[in-house]
Amino acid sequence: MATATVTGPKVADLQIDFPSQQDVLAAPATQEPSSSQPKSFGYLLFPGFQALDVFGPIDALNVLSWGQENMTLAMLARTLEPVSTVVTNRKYNRVNSTFGQQVLPSHTFSDAPRLDVLIVPGGIGTQADDVGAEIDFIRHSYPSLQYLITVCTGAGLAARAGVLDGRNATTNKAIWALTTALGPRVHWISHARWVHDGNVWTSSGVSAGIDVLFAWMEAVFGNATATGVANSLEYERHLNASWDPFADLYNLTQA
Repeated sequence: MATATVTGPKVADLQIDFPSQQDVLAAPATQEPSSSQPKSFGYLLFPGFQALDVFGPIDALNVLSWGQENMTLAMLARTLEPVSTVVTNRKYNRVNSTFGQQVLPSHTFSDAPRLDVLIVPGGIGTQADDVGAEIDFIRHSYPSLQYLITVCTGAGLAARAGVLDGRNATTNKAIWALTTALGPRVHWISHARWVHDGNVWTSSGVSAGIDVLFAWMEAVFGNATATGVANSLEYERHLNASWDPFADLYNLTQA
């Protein structure tokens, strides 16, 4: 059997040149950053959250924090016990899989710090019978937030908290009817990768959370910063908020 030898730099020699703040600001800018940039971020956690809903946007924020002073992140849950992605709903987890990850919260809902931005992920856990504490936290936190960002079915929790009433919003297209029924006073946009209405940003399913985070980052920190962070992650952004092949896949009517 023939073999091939690949030569190149040793692992120890490889470096990733993440852009400095100066490099980022040198990139072409099409939008001015917000004059009041947020510093305090919070992520809502609950059992059965969708991993990418959390870890995708967080990694973009990780890189953003390298060029922004005093950014803080609170991982928020009912208790300080680890919160798992494992789905216990047998409708979805038919083989009773225990495959998953855990996140250790930094704060409980009762001792949460003051937040500028709250991010609410989705996941099968949003369909649990007992999510009252999470809904209450969203409802009570919202008035003091600069921004609320929801990913996937996290919009359902925000809708149940009443903070999406009268607003345009979107959510995961695979379970569109189930989630949108939770917010009868919300103007749900079926064909959208993400929707921005006032200080609320909502995304379609799972991976769309990365795109809504970058769209938000561009609006708040400027195009140059968002472009620099995306390039450092080698992520190709979807720039069209109306791009949504999954709405067609699930036969949703235009709304």
